[in-house]
Amino acid sequence: MSRLDQNLTFAGKPTTFNITTWNDPSLCTLDTCPENYSAILYVPNLGGNAFFLAWFAILLVAQTVIGIQKRTWTFFSAMIGGCILEVIGYSARILLHDNVFVFNNWLMYLICLTIAPCFFSAAIYLTFTRFIILHGVQYARLKPRTYTIIFITWDIISLALQAAGGGLADTASDGGSGQTGINIMIAGLSSQVASLIIFMTLVLDFAYRVYHAEGRACVAKTYEGMQRLGRGVGWWSALVASLIMATVLIFIRSCYRVAELRGGFGGKLANDEVKFMVLEGAMVALAALFLTVVHPAIVFRGTWKRRDAETVFAKTADRAEVSQTIELNGEKGAV
Repeated sequence: MSRLDQNLTFAGKPTTFNITTWNDPSLCTLDTCPENYSAILYVPNLGGNAFFLAWFAILLVAQTVIGIQKRTWTFFSAMIGGCILEVIGYSARILLHDNVFVFNNWLMYLICLTIAPCFFSAAIYLTFTRFIILHGVQYARLKPRTYTIIFITWDIISLALQAAGGGLADTASDGGSGQTGINIMIAGLSSQVASLIIFMTLVLDFAYRVYHAEGRACVAKTYEGMQRLGRGVGWWSALVASLIMATVLIFIRSCYRVAELRGGFGGKLANDEVKFMVLEGAMVALAALFLTVVHPAIVFRGTWKRRDAETVFAKTADRAEVSQTIELNGEKGAV
């Protein structure tokens, strides 16, 4: 084997490139190949990626235990899917730490971490329908089930575009096909951003319509509902806050990934690990934490199924209306 007499560097280290590694990049090491042969232009930090791997592994166990105990199968499926993909994605980044030239590991990390938040978004959509049932279907623009169908279908389309784009970008034999794959991934991520914007708009619209129609009575209805479930209203407030935070965090992360991919895989943003760890890792990790610590099953207890929630909260609505009537008549007392 003849060696190429070139002074090449990667990550600040000199390299010696040879014909064998030219034909098979998976045999490359930092000492034998130039940086343009690597999957990414930096060596992933072992400690940071191991931290996020452990983080999502713990949340995976917690979601499994709570989901099975409380039988919240739809929410459970969404959260488990997201956590598993995060674990696989960060495992792949740890493998990239050992060898940045193995493209299969890069592809595994890219696709898994790109599509995982779609599953967390689905969990948020499912939980929002319970808010509609409690406060009143008449205040929503759509039926609870319709919200779920529309936004989860939208998520599936976004997910498919991101996965297909990632696969095309990696297997492309020329620059044009590679850019097409990137563009498809950007379309998928942009679709996810659009769905989150529309979802947040509909949530704000629902909250406004409830408050405009009921005023302080909506607080009484919430209190009544939590009493029926054996929970204080503080649990409801915590759930609302956690869903808001999780939605905003996933939205910030999705905007970052769109900007990252617009610059291409070789762009500055795509190869800035600090920004990746903050705007991808931390955003999604905190969103998943909020959806675990304030788990809807803990708040709704045995009424996660839509029919059970409708039964309990329908009674709550009737009692709240009576309480509101008594208050308007200037009468005191409890119903």
